[in-house]
Amino acid sequence: MTKAKLQAATVGGSANDLEAAFYDALQSADIEKLMACWADEDEVVCVHPGGTRLVGLGAIRAAFEALFSNGHIRATPQRVRCVDSLASSVHSVVERIEVMTPQGPQQAYVIATNVYHKTAQGWRLVAHHASPGTLTEVHEANDTPQVLH
Repeated sequence: MTKAKLQAATVGGSANDLEAAFYDALQSADIEKLMACWADEDEVVCVHPGGTRLVGLGAIRAAFEALFSNGHIRATPQRVRCVDSLASSVHSVVERIEVMTPQGPQQAYVIATNVYHKTAQGWRLVAHHASPGTLTEVHEANDTPQVLH
């Protein structure tokens, strides 16, 4: 096990901790730290906004290396909604992304789903699926009452 994988396995004990490590790796363009977040499984899957489905660690690594060749990714998770069980956690995330345009840095939003499984090595990412974003903050439909009676 590489040093990065060993560190990721011992950094925190929840899916939330691993999600923080994932977004930190994006922001620092650290491919080793990012890959340490993923489960060592053949069927892990990643879909970038508007992209194809990437299956397996090799395809996922190559895609993130290509993204990182342009520098870090300023993705900040916001409005995280979690569905947790004993051995899995599904996070629906609004990502605030800073993108460079001819007019300078602008913000955009992406909706992502991150799926984590608890493995023998700790919590690991098994799926990341990001949908194409908008230039304005994403609004959500919610049937939860705003006032409890």
